[in-house]
Amino acid sequence: MDNAVQVSDAFTVARFEPGRRAFAEIAEKGFRSVVSLQTRGEDQKVGPDEERALAEGAGLAFYQQDVTGGAMADAEVDRFREAVAALPKPVLLHCASGARSGALTIMHVAAEEGLTGDETLRKAEALGFRCEPPELERFVRSYVDRHGG
Repeated sequence: MDNAVQVSDAFTVARFEPGRRAFAEIAEKGFRSVVSLQTRGEDQKVGPDEERALAEGAGLAFYQQDVTGGAMADAEVDRFREAVAALPKPVLLHCASGARSGALTIMHVAAEEGLTGDETLRKAEALGFRCEPPELERFVRSYVDRHGG
């Protein structure tokens, strides 16, 4: 899939927001679930209720969690991790640009793989994710150090 980053065998982050016609293609590519991390108040191509209907209509499981671009908290990441762990794999995750979905996905995968915070940041950079602003970088490092390696 163009403009997407495979983080692991189970998780791929889209660097775009899928439109109405994208869900059949997502299913054709072998994905079994879609996760949206856009907020309900955010300007979107497809709102969360319609996105759920489109995803499920294409035979995909769907999960939506409002994630703002600001500071994250452990509870928010823990809720995300619990939800994605239960979804059929592989999973395509998105927000508007891939920044939020990339950060949450890399934290989940790194914690599952037992990486340290510094290893996680190096992996994120190698995959093309930037953990910015500095507060996000500190949070990613700290979260993974406490929950992973």
